[in-house]
Amino acid sequence: MTDAPRDWCGPVALVLASSTGGIGRHVASLTRGLVAAGCPVLVCGPAATDELFGFTAGGADFVPVEIPANPGPQDSGAIRALRRALAEHDVDVVHAHGLRAGFVAALARPRVPLVVTWHNAVLSRGLRGQASSLVERIVARAADLTLGASEDLVARATAVGARQARLGPVAAPQAAAARRSRAQVRAEFRLKPGGPLILSVGRLHPQKRYDLLVDAAARWRDLDPAPVVVVAGSGPSYMPLAQRASAKRAPFFLLGHRTDVADLLAGADLAVVTSDWEARQLFAQEALRAGVPLVATAVGGLPGLVGDAGVLVPPGDVDALDTAVRDLLADPQRRADLAQRGPRRAATWPSEEDTVADVRSAYASVTANSRAGRG
Repeated sequence: MTDAPRDWCGPVALVLASSTGGIGRHVASLTRGLVAAGCPVLVCGPAATDELFGFTAGGADFVPVEIPANPGPQDSGAIRALRRALAEHDVDVVHAHGLRAGFVAALARPRVPLVVTWHNAVLSRGLRGQASSLVERIVARAADLTLGASEDLVARATAVGARQARLGPVAAPQAAAARRSRAQVRAEFRLKPGGPLILSVGRLHPQKRYDLLVDAAARWRDLDPAPVVVVAGSGPSYMPLAQRASAKRAPFFLLGHRTDVADLLAGADLAVVTSDWEARQLFAQEALRAGVPLVATAVGGLPGLVGDAGVLVPPGDVDALDTAVRDLLADPQRRADLAQRGPRRAATWPSEEDTVADVRSAYASVTANSRAGRG
């Protein structure tokens, strides 16, 4: 946290690339908080993100800038569109979210300070990994301030040349109250009496390792009653996962994008995160807040986030995942204990208001430094 004042209320541009999950929700949360604090907000990102996350409805101006999830020749058009949007709007700070948005923002060369929040680690190998490492260096060195959603991201940004890097809290927006009862949610999935419902929520992407969850779900067919595993989310891994579940006859169902996560949590017995890496994963936060026992991989920022309020397993280990879930399903007292620990742990996390205060402090700091540099 900086010592700069938190009452900054200048105009800011928030930039994001294609998103269907955590980054978009975080930008929407920041938009609402900044607008409420009196800051004029411009959001630049793919048109679909405004439709999904409601930046305009949150009080922001929105300019479509099509920044896809993967780099390509279309980036030149995105750079021109962002440069044009920034030239047509009076902003004091540009705040890009994620390396893709940070890369486009850096090449657009804004005339005002650039803040970039790193939300994800680079996991690619080979040529793609080398290209991603180059992007990391460009973004780190271009930003006046780098905020990392977890400590390992701060360390990585520093290692590749960030001028100034620190932890930046990414709070999970408060979920709406469930509209359906536990019984109604469970009826949707035709659970047998006492049948466990296991839930995960996230983008269908190889990083999330839902293939492990499919394999574990196939093993759980021998339990009586067998649990039903459901995953809410969309993404490029949909067909491979559906085919894998069918081949293994796993009680595993892909729900697509859902807007009723609070309902799903109300009906769930366990929440599971199987990712190879996460920072402050939003679904893990939602599960603990809702008092749903959580099994998650011990990666990135998850151990610090979860503490002793969940069960942590090694990444990529289907045996450990299988054992952890079986043990919890067989131990109602342990599940009840975790259900109490989750909300207590969640009460220690930064709130959305804390996150907005933190970025306003960051904006005050970089704009003050920019004015001092010009002077």
